[in-house]
Amino acid sequence: MTSRRSVLIVEDDEYLRRMFRHALSVAGHVVRETSDGIRALRMIELERPDLVVLDLGLPLLSGLNVQQEIAAHAHTRDILVVVVTGSAARLDHLGVACVLRKPVSPDELVDVVRRCLASAVRRDTA
Repeated sequence: MTSRRSVLIVEDDEYLRRMFRHALSVAGHVVRETSDGIRALRMIELERPDLVVLDLGLPLLSGLNVQQEIAAHAHTRDILVVVVTGSAARLDHLGVACVLRKPVSPDELVDVVRRCLASAVRRDTA
């Protein structure tokens, strides 16, 4: 069974957010969610997640800005970020754990989250 790691989903598409929440909850994760970047940063400050599933095209504050804020602070920079985007642009410069291109299936999301969390555990014990 998967350990109960916390995941924050930041996705403005309500259908995708619900689908991601359901898939990750069934996989055994503790899941919180929001639809905008400003609220995401507030939620991260209040209750630090193990991993953030982050859409880049968000209202109010872009996912790119959210990722930059996470990376800029010592107390959040080690949070794993999985970017989910419909963009075909290269995103190698982001320095995130994983990038998923939409459309994303629930199984694909769960697999990538599981792999990213497992790789972080391996780095911490090495």
